[in-house]
Amino acid sequence: MIRIAVLTISDRCSKGETIDHSGPALVEFAKKLGWQVVSQKIVPDELDIIRDTLLEWTASLVVEIILTTGGTGFAPRDVTPEATLAVIEKNAPGLVEMMRAESVRITPHGMLSRAVAGIRNRTLIINLPGSPKGAVENLNIVKVVLPHAVELITETAGSEAGHQI
Repeated sequence: MIRIAVLTISDRCSKGETIDHSGPALVEFAKKLGWQVVSQKIVPDELDIIRDTLLEWTASLVVEIILTTGGTGFAPRDVTPEATLAVIEKNAPGLVEMMRAESVRITPHGMLSRAVAGIRNRTLIINLPGSPKGAVENLNIVKVVLPHAVELITETAGSEAGHQI
């Protein structure tokens, strides 16, 4: 079973001015996939707070995947990719390349995503859009490879058995 944490990045949601719909949508989708949601949190669009939460979760929580939602666009306060880049040790560009490519088929705004994905310790961090629809659509695009990605990151016995020389 894959264990995940969901981090919503939103000034308005963190202040209680609006309700977070993206985080709960990701939690519901993850549970349908049979994944265990270990933690869920809302933080403002503040680079230091996002970075520190990612550092804390990758150091102390036992999760294989952290999904972030929000803060990946062009707005001045959208700093989720920068916070993620400050944390990851290895970049995972194929995931976001595929998410952007498939998102553009749904909406031309998909090309405005600045999302990143990468690995810190034994945790994969994936930035997703801030809308519930966009977040779930993007997770749905990459869900097929995530169990194998987790096996590789956690060095699960036999994870490379299917690889050809």
